[in-house]
Amino acid sequence: MAEELPGSPPEETLSLWKREQARLKARVVDRDTEAWQRDPAFSGLQRVGGVDVSFVKGDSVSACASLVVLSYPELKVVYEDCRMVSLTAPYVSGFLAFREVPFLVDAVRRLQEKDPHLMPQVLLVDGNGVLHHQGFGVACHLGILIDLPCIGVAKKLLQVDGLENNALHKEKIRLLRAGGDSFPLMGGSGTVLGMALKSHDHSTKPLYISVGHKISLEAAVRLTLVCCRFRVPEPVRQADIRSRDYIRRTLGVPGPPASGRERFRNYPLTSCCGDMCSFTRSPSYTLTHTLFFHSSHFG
Repeated sequence: MAEELPGSPPEETLSLWKREQARLKARVVDRDTEAWQRDPAFSGLQRVGGVDVSFVKGDSVSACASLVVLSYPELKVVYEDCRMVSLTAPYVSGFLAFREVPFLVDAVRRLQEKDPHLMPQVLLVDGNGVLHHQGFGVACHLGILIDLPCIGVAKKLLQVDGLENNALHKEKIRLLRAGGDSFPLMGGSGTVLGMALKSHDHSTKPLYISVGHKISLEAAVRLTLVCCRFRVPEPVRQADIRSRDYIRRTLGVPGPPASGRERFRNYPLTSCCGDMCSFTRSPSYTLTHTLFFHSSHFG
């Protein structure tokens, strides 16, 4: 996610984004809301989703938005949706959601309309939740709009509220010995914004887990860990693999198959991968689109 696009939106649009972000932020729920979240074995959890936006190499506009749903605890892909999109709204630090989330909302809506029995009970998002400049990252934004539990899973530390990738932070990482080890990310305000998680015994870099919506940080970390076969949790990993593979197949981009492609052969799979379905959206339209889906029901 987060490929940069030169330029910035009009000041009026940015002001709208700020107001909408503040309004939605007030609705974030940072506690467990489902019985399965409080169960040590996540009993009752049957479907976990992952979303990702992959960009065409050298192109900050053309991208593939993907949604996958995996069975739990088997972690087999049972549904995928990949669409080519055009993200014309510029990248503005702290406002990534207004650039990417509308397309992810579209994917969830298509799933609800086509195969509602495959709707995920939780979404793992390639990005941050409350670990964010305004405490409202893409995982929060998406969670509010679709009314589903969401977890932010970032591969790099977003340096906010005094958090720094400095010598002390690197020393804490070095002390993470085994998969499942973690340490809290406490900002200068004294608030724990997330957790740095060593997700695999052989991983040298942690993941940065934060609450998106309707789940506690403790449950978010536990679920992320049990979804990891490798460093990145399988829902996010499969969304990334499939979106990159879709770009190659759709645009005829040369290159080897996506790493791990063999892992999704022979699975019973419902697919909603369409033709190249690009949308040209101005920053103001992106906001309008997001506001429209804020009022949609994804129960």
